[in-house]
Amino acid sequence: MRLLVIGLAIALAMAPSAWAARTAVHDAAESAEYGRKFGGMIGRGLINVGTSFVDVLVNVVNETKAGPPFVGTLTGLAKGVGCGTLRAGSGVVDLTTFWVPGFNGFPVSDSYDDCLAMSSGQAAPLVEESLPVVERPRTSAPTPTRPPYTK
Repeated sequence: MRLLVIGLAIALAMAPSAWAARTAVHDAAESAEYGRKFGGMIGRGLINVGTSFVDVLVNVVNETKAGPPFVGTLTGLAKGVGCGTLRAGSGVVDLTTFWVPGFNGFPVSDSYDDCLAMSSGQAAPLVEESLPVVERPRTSAPTPTRPPYTK
């Protein structure tokens, strides 16, 4: 058990860029090229699963600083658990579907401050701008009438 903990600590210490920065692995996971995406999704999945607990720590600290200590701590804990679960879920999806051609997973933000924020390298939403609204000219059309009711 000690060796596992020591090994995990060494692995996390050797990958400091995974804590809050966009890495080449993130770019590779979003690549359209199958060979590059294949390894990128495995790497991103391992990073997300391995560092999902960081969301809890960061959000508890940030929310405690921002609000009243007790309420902020509870808010940060709830937000952190939600974001950590989302990050871990994204990592699990990456690790189980890395082989699927054309599917690049469901990436979460690279920042641990806000797991739903769009980072600079992530794709823009599908609908970037709204379509213009075309108004039809109003005409005074006759009101339809019904024939009288007869038995």
